[in-house]
Amino acid sequence: MISRYIHIVKAPILLLVVTGLAGCYSANPKDIQAFLKPYEVNVTAENYILQPPDEIEIRCSKVPELNMQNQRIRPDGKVSFEGLGEFEVAGKTPKEVAAMLEKKAIELYTLVGDQPIDVRIIVYASKVFYVLGQVNRPGPKVYTGRDSVLSSLAWAQPNPMAWEQRTQVIRPSVDKNVKPKIFAVNYKRMIVHGDTSKDVLLEEGDIIYVPPTIFAAVALKLEEVLRPIARAFSGAYMLESGPTGTSASIYGRRY
Repeated sequence: MISRYIHIVKAPILLLVVTGLAGCYSANPKDIQAFLKPYEVNVTAENYILQPPDEIEIRCSKVPELNMQNQRIRPDGKVSFEGLGEFEVAGKTPKEVAAMLEKKAIELYTLVGDQPIDVRIIVYASKVFYVLGQVNRPGPKVYTGRDSVLSSLAWAQPNPMAWEQRTQVIRPSVDKNVKPKIFAVNYKRMIVHGDTSKDVLLEEGDIIYVPPTIFAAVALKLEEVLRPIARAFSGAYMLESGPTGTSASIYGRRY
């Protein structure tokens, strides 16, 4: 019965999957111009915008209240230090936070040097991008500012069902009047031939989508359709046979 059903539905499903795959690629080769190459920009922690729940470490040997203090930015965007008070650090760079702390500290201590207070990021936690689709490790990945397509895919590990040649890199748009930027990457060519011409830097919120191959998509669609049917037949068989192989009614009463 199930095998007969497979023959009936597999052709329409194949057509549906192929049509769907043909329509899901809206990549535009020119959209890569919205992305920066790793060698085109010097991304450092000094330019990173702090947000909850990032964690910072303060180094200042002249101020005991600050020196070697680790602070997780609270949901209200603040950190606090005994004797110095609260500081609004969300939305600021580490260098801006250091300047703010220095301004308060010089009221109590004598500070010397060009950079008496050093603020370092020890945990990046507030910003993520996404690697989704046919990979072994899908989901959000913490954004550090130096994440590239190649490094992210190497971390996520495309699985045997992945259509590596049609990997999509997507930059969503918050403006409904501006289309998302999408371009295609041949990841297999990247790793086999060393072609890094499309290895760009990612930004917060970017998406890497690794689609299934056509055959993998057909298999996934068949599984999606047939699994409930198989469960239904299995349930009907259990009701018919009962737990000990005897006949049972829908109410579980044996006769």
